[in-house]
Parts: sequence; C-alpha cells; structure tokens
Amino acid sequence: MKEILILGIETSCDETSASVLKNGTEVLSNVISSQIDLHRLYGGVVPEVASRKHVESIIPVIDRAVKESGKALEEISAVGVTCGPGLAGALLVGISAAKALAFALGIPVIGVDHIEGHICANYLENPDLEPPLVCLVVSGGHSHLIKITSDGEYEVLGRTRDDAAGEAFDKVARTIGLGYPGGPLIDKAAASGNPDAVRFPKTYFSESLDFSFSGIKTAVLNYVNNMERKNEKWSVEDVAASFQKAVAEVLVTNSIKAVKQSGLNALALAGGVASNSLLRLELEKAAAKEGIRLSVPRPVLCTDNAAMIACAAYRKFIAGKISGLDLNAIPGLKLGDIIY
Repeated sequence: MKEILILGIETSCDETSASVLKNGTEVLSNVISSQIDLHRLYGGVVPEVASRKHVESIIPVIDRAVKESGKALEEISAVGVTCGPGLAGALLVGISAAKALAFALGIPVIGVDHIEGHICANYLENPDLEPPLVCLVVSGGHSHLIKITSDGEYEVLGRTRDDAAGEAFDKVARTIGLGYPGGPLIDKAAASGNPDAVRFPKTYFSESLDFSFSGIKTAVLNYVNNMERKNEKWSVEDVAASFQKAVAEVLVTNSIKAVKQSGLNALALAGGVASNSLLRLELEKAAAKEGIRLSVPRPVLCTDNAAMIACAAYRKFIAGKISGLDLNAIPGLKLGDIIY
C-alpha cells in the first residue's frame, strides 16, 4: 500500500499548528505554537493579535512539522487545513499557506471543519473506532452533542443555547480571580476545593438535550458579590470545585442520555474542555456503569492541533472530497456543510 501523507494546518483561533499524518492514524509530527501567554495580557483572545502572530509563526511551524516527520515536502499527498468555524483573520493565514503549498507541490488542498477535526481526534487515539457513535464536543466556543452516522453525516442532538462550557469556564475564572485561560486554572484550583461547598444551579431541558451555562455563570458572580458585600470569607478553591462539579454533571447526564436515545453504544469526547480531569473521570464512571464504549483522546489531542485536522482531511481524501484553490475562510461554518 502506497503511503498517504497528509500535511495538516490549524489556525482557527490562537494556536498555530502543523502536523504530518501517515495513512490516517500514524502521527509523524504534531507541532503546536501556543499564544496563551500573549493573550493572557488581555484576559482573552484578541483576534487581530492572533492573526498577526499566526503570520509570524506559520512558516516556521510547518517547516518544523515536516522536519520532525522525517519526510520531504515532495512526499506529501495532500494538504488539509481548517477553514471554519473560527476567527476570520486567523483562518485566512492557515488557508493561504495551505493553498500556496498545494499549488507549488501540485497536490490537492482539503478544507476541514474544525469541529469535525475535534471528532477525528478520537480516531487517532483509537484507530479501530468507527461510526456510528455519539460525540460530546466541548470547547471555548462549542458545546455540542453530535450523532455521527458515518463520515460526513452528522446530526446535532443538543447544543448550547447561550455560553459554551469553555466560555463559562473562562468567565468564571475571571470572576474568582484566577485569570486566563479559565479551564486549566479552575481544574487546578478545584483539586484542593470542596465540590459540595456551594450548590450552583444546573440547567436541563425536558424537551431536548440542549445545554445552558449562562445561569451558573451568573450564579457564581452573584455568590461572590454577595459574599464580598457582606464581608464574608469565601474560598476560590471551593467555588471552582463546586462550579466544575455542576458543569460536569450536566455534560455527563446529557451525553449518556444521548447515547441511550440514539440506540448506540459508543461515546466519544472532544474539544478543549475534554481535558478537564473531573469531566473525564465522571464520564468514564458513567459509561462503565451503562456498558457504553468511551473514547477519550489524550490532552494534547483535545486542544486545537493539526493532527486532528490531518486525520479529518485523510478521511475526505480517500473519499474523493477535494477542495479547490478557491477555498475560503468560513468563520460561521456549520457542521456538515459542504466545503469541497
């Protein structure tokens, strides 16, 4: 079998990443240049700053990924690149680099949905995993429960009606003085806190599997303001642990319910929030109790990375789903939309 080498490029937000993937599952390199320290100064991602940093980083990151793979550029079969959803300026940097490489090398370019990339991280972690399955995608911008019937065939079973889970983590972290990025900082603080110290509200919808995290975000803000107004002591660690427990409980409950209602027996976890230690633990316990096969990627594959993009591009490549050199950024791309 001839080697199929996919060069993946990811620049949808604040990570510049490139990866070389062999035959769909073997990661030869996965270089990630993070901008966290840069955006921490502003308490969140600044789109214009992110775009400028991508311009500085994209070529060195691609060069390093190719070098670490042990392959030559001329051996690459196709270039896969995130084309949405994401920040328009950031996406355009990656897309421009991908199209230039594809044109120069005379190989195809393949546009990839960022959310589809996160889902495909599970195929890298568990090469024998295949649809049908349900995937919980939780990140700074997304909280989706997705039924995957086959490659490219998706049904959204539930989504956030307001804040995404990762967005709520970031806002709560700022409220309790932890800073940015909120997810790992809350996870770390919660490790030494009491998860039952504060009873924060959990939102469920009887008619759907949708999520809502604006209520708990506001509840944390009100709790802190009330405690400070009364000059009463409160614990950052206890609030972090209590908040994290409530969010994880909602995510786990809806995920297990989605699998049961779909009549399937496989559940996957994806997205930046998938690195949260409590969510991973509680999902593992719940899946084991219900006899559900659970796939949880290692943390490096949960964050934005190009290996997951290369994996999604590989699956499109072998299916003949190739984009043209007119590929453009689609900041508001919806999962399942045709981009080739």
